[in-house]
Amino acid sequence: MDAPAFSLPLRVYIEDTDAGGIVYYVNYLKFMERARTEWLRSFGYQHYTLADENFLFVVQSANVRYVTPARIDDQLQVEVELIKLGRASFEFVQRVKRGVELLCEATVRVGCIRGDSFKPTSMPGDLYQKIKQEMSA
Repeated sequence: MDAPAFSLPLRVYIEDTDAGGIVYYVNYLKFMERARTEWLRSFGYQHYTLADENFLFVVQSANVRYVTPARIDDQLQVEVELIKLGRASFEFVQRVKRGVELLCEATVRVGCIRGDSFKPTSMPGDLYQKIKQEMSA
């Protein structure tokens, strides 16, 4: 899909770094999770309200490539680009950048499951339609 990437600005704090003052590798995944959460919120949905309706989103896979480290106090942009939309899953390319410099890139697949059984299920139809409409615009 040729939709523009959603972007979340964030700053690196000391809690995000290791003893050398660089972002600890797993924190890039946390940054990406925050960006996907805000992407979902941009469609008018929150994880907790979907959970109340028995829908959960879970990461099925993440293929991450680290390019260069971010450091304490860096201002970053975390991009979310939907590349595949299914009835029960999303596939994203996510990038963490400092300005135009790529720091980290990942392909992340997220599935929708029922909260009561943890079995795959279709996401709510209205959410699917909103995303499909936005991505084809």
